[in-house]
Amino acid sequence: QVQLVESGGGLVQPGGSLRLSCAASQSIFTIAVMGWYRQAPGKQRELVAKITASDTTYIPDSVKGRFTISRDNAKNTFYLQMNSLKPEGTAVYYCNAAGYSPTWYDVWGQGTQVTVSS
Repeated sequence: QVQLVESGGGLVQPGGSLRLSCAASQSIFTIAVMGWYRQAPGKQRELVAKITASDTTYIPDSVKGRFTISRDNAKNTFYLQMNSLKPEGTAVYYCNAAGYSPTWYDVWGQGTQVTVSS
């Protein structure tokens, strides 16, 4: 089972970019699925990107072409690169990891606030 620590949130202008980081307490090679989610006030939690241990990725249409998920195995960290940010991207962003070590786990980071505003 891993523990996750997020960083990189903040205030950015519309059209700007931001990179969120999620540091894991063990090698991310052991994680089956890594993902980023966001939740805005009054809305349900929404998947914005995920990647598997075999490097299969999924980006929903709402952010496709603007958001990218990646990882650095040497740093035990995965990232969400957000470009061309829109005001509706304002939300708390959470990283998630699921896998087996040795039993199934599904853990979340603490969340980081992203505010897209002029």
